[in-house]
Amino acid sequence: MSTKTNPPAAVLAVAEKTGGWRERVQQLFALAGLVLIFIVFSIARPQIFPSWSNVTAILFSATVVGLLALGVTLVIITSGIDLSVGTGMTLTAVMAATFIVNWHIPIWLGVIMTLLFGALIGLINGVNVAVFGLPPFIATLAMMLVAQGLALVISNAAPIYFDPENFSAYLWLSTGKLVPGLPNAVLVFALAAVVAFILLNKTLLGRYDISIGSNEEATALSGINTKKWTMIIYAVAGLFTGLAGVMISARLGSAQPSTGAGYELQAIAAVVIGGTSLSGGKGTIVGTVIGALIIAVINNGLQIMSVRQEWQNVILGLVILVVVFIDQFRARQAATT
Repeated sequence: MSTKTNPPAAVLAVAEKTGGWRERVQQLFALAGLVLIFIVFSIARPQIFPSWSNVTAILFSATVVGLLALGVTLVIITSGIDLSVGTGMTLTAVMAATFIVNWHIPIWLGVIMTLLFGALIGLINGVNVAVFGLPPFIATLAMMLVAQGLALVISNAAPIYFDPENFSAYLWLSTGKLVPGLPNAVLVFALAAVVAFILLNKTLLGRYDISIGSNEEATALSGINTKKWTMIIYAVAGLFTGLAGVMISARLGSAQPSTGAGYELQAIAAVVIGGTSLSGGKGTIVGTVIGALIIAVINNGLQIMSVRQEWQNVILGLVILVVVFIDQFRARQAATT
């Protein structure tokens, strides 16, 4: 009689083991931090910061980082990393403009092709990591540089503009208001977060994601093709990158080939702030959404307080440093209990 463990049952056991009160406590701390930061800036600028128009601006700005962070969450849970999401977003934005503006492809088809292009970027990362055995840091760093260069080459280092008269439907995807007072981009982010939550918590992809990050060798021994699922996870993360490219180009009304640098750090910071461990094996989509909102609130508050951009970068860097330190401390505490 075979003693081989049923893969879904084994993975489910790992997923259940990695979830629990620690993650919920981390989410509560992140939520408390979000509320505290919001209160501090509201006191500092009571006439501007807590206004509905500014709150809407915060939600709007959280969309792009949040979409990238959703994909990064899935990758980091595997104990990987993706440094290419920022420039990958730029490249997919350029491709969206190329498909729709330059090649005159229908908007709906151009959006689908952009999403698939983002998935292709993620799949290439996954192949390099899973098949060729490259460290995720190196594989995605290389893709970051490739995407940055291709965005400049394809666009001839010049922005590609969406004419508001001819491409109003595309711009509506981000700046339109299906719900009065709330940009569509925020609704897209909310829907994407729900999809990511279902993927991570209700599907085999999520169970395998957590299991691979917890113990890839044991997962492979249980009969799961970890290489295949790693590639799938990176490809799904690429879909979120492609969606971020659509949202940022629709918001700006153009594809800017020089944007995107630094977004990957904000996305990673949002993921870790939300409670996803850099060592892999556990993470939450709800926490990631909270983390993205924290990043957006900090950026918005510093801008309203007229803090110079260079000091904004210093503060964000310190936030990332503190968050990583907390994550490492949390990991050590978990290892001793």
